[in-house]
Amino acid sequence: MKLISWNVNGLRACIKKGFLDSVALMDADAICLQEIKMERAQSEVVFEGYHEYWLSAEKKGYSGTAIFSKIEPVGAAYGMGVDRHDHEGRIITLDFGTFYLVNVYVPNSQNELARLPYRMEWEDDFREFALELDRKKPVIICGDLNCAHEEIDLKNPKTNERNAGFTIEERGKMTMLLEAGFTDFFRHFNPEARDAYTWWSYRAGARERNVGWRIDYFLGSDRLTGAVAGTGIYPDVQGSDHCPVWLDIDLIEIKKPRA
Repeated sequence: MKLISWNVNGLRACIKKGFLDSVALMDADAICLQEIKMERAQSEVVFEGYHEYWLSAEKKGYSGTAIFSKIEPVGAAYGMGVDRHDHEGRIITLDFGTFYLVNVYVPNSQNELARLPYRMEWEDDFREFALELDRKKPVIICGDLNCAHEEIDLKNPKTNERNAGFTIEERGKMTMLLEAGFTDFFRHFNPEARDAYTWWSYRAGARERNVGWRIDYFLGSDRLTGAVAGTGIYPDVQGSDHCPVWLDIDLIEIKKPRA
């Protein structure tokens, strides 16, 4: 089962920049989008052959997530069940029977780290949410996690140490999530890969010079590592300031009992 995750930074704008052609070429079974900035009723596009799941923010033109899946899940849930977090359209969870797929758009800590205290609360609650799912069956988490976890995950770590997305606090929370029983699949299979980024500023030709950050991920329950058939990044796919990331998971391997 091939999964794609992509922060489209406004789905309507991305559609005008070749989104549908890109999706057709990637040929995914499930497409997880973040920062769609729209409601389902505003879409004029028909995603033929896909079951659609949308979660928009209450604030118009802000945040929002969506999943399009060729395989119909046995269930879908929205948010994490914590009221103070569930108004910005940030989490969709699909139950595929043998595993959960969680599409998430983690809040940005913003300029001058104005939202960092809230981000810390969000991280703790999301980790507990993910662990609660993991107690039932394996979990795949994908999306824009708004954090470059290690120095290898961004071009200029020293000059970004107190910038949103690379603070000690944010990186520490991601470490806590991984140590709780989750694997960063790209880094697991590509431990030394450098210059592998998923987001670039629109400023100063950053994308052309590959001055970027890796902040879009596929994480999963540790016990799923053996079921991963491949994972990677599509850095050449345009349409957003982020590029898509992908994961190929072997559904037969997921069904095998724990060792």
